[in-house]
Amino acid sequence: MGRSSDAKEKILTAARSLIELRGYSALGVAEICTAAGVPKGSFYHFFESKEALALAVIDGHWAVQLRDWTRVLHSDDAPLQRLRRLFEETEAAQRAGQQSCGTVSGCMFGNLTLEMSNQTEAIRERLQRIFDAQVDMVAAVVAEALDRGDVTVADPREAARSVVAQLEGQVLFAKLYNDTQGLGVLWANCLALLGARADQDTPAVA
Repeated sequence: MGRSSDAKEKILTAARSLIELRGYSALGVAEICTAAGVPKGSFYHFFESKEALALAVIDGHWAVQLRDWTRVLHSDDAPLQRLRRLFEETEAAQRAGQQSCGTVSGCMFGNLTLEMSNQTEAIRERLQRIFDAQVDMVAAVVAEALDRGDVTVADPREAARSVVAQLEGQVLFAKLYNDTQGLGVLWANCLALLGARADQDTPAVA
């Protein structure tokens, strides 16, 4: 029964929820299996270690986020409208999480970076690749905006690193203070960071 087709998904779902709420280090395999409602033997049938499970959770979370970022950043909207939409959806997700469980969960990747980057090389490398991919996606949009004369930056990729860092940092503060109000300034700060024209401060397309 522990090896049924849905056992692996149950373990992944439980692990993701627990990691978002409590972090990685405090969790044990037995607790994860109890939350998933599967025998402990099922865990080692699907995952050779807790680290392997964490990597699978990270990969699954990134697959969902990559889909969402691709939808937003590859749309037909103007470049800065796409960036604004990304910020707005990030803020909305944090607010929804707070309303659902009473606390701001923050960014799983940011949380694990703070907790695990000096403890396990495999997780550190996986998170690094994800953040590099995020920067690459934002850099492509910033480069489009630069070509249109909408922003004034010397290096689109370095500007994109700053944008991603700002987004990540504000989400971290929202988690720390359990308050999403600070996320509302993200877009104005992004415009200033990119040296955007004043007339670019327009609502995102609904």
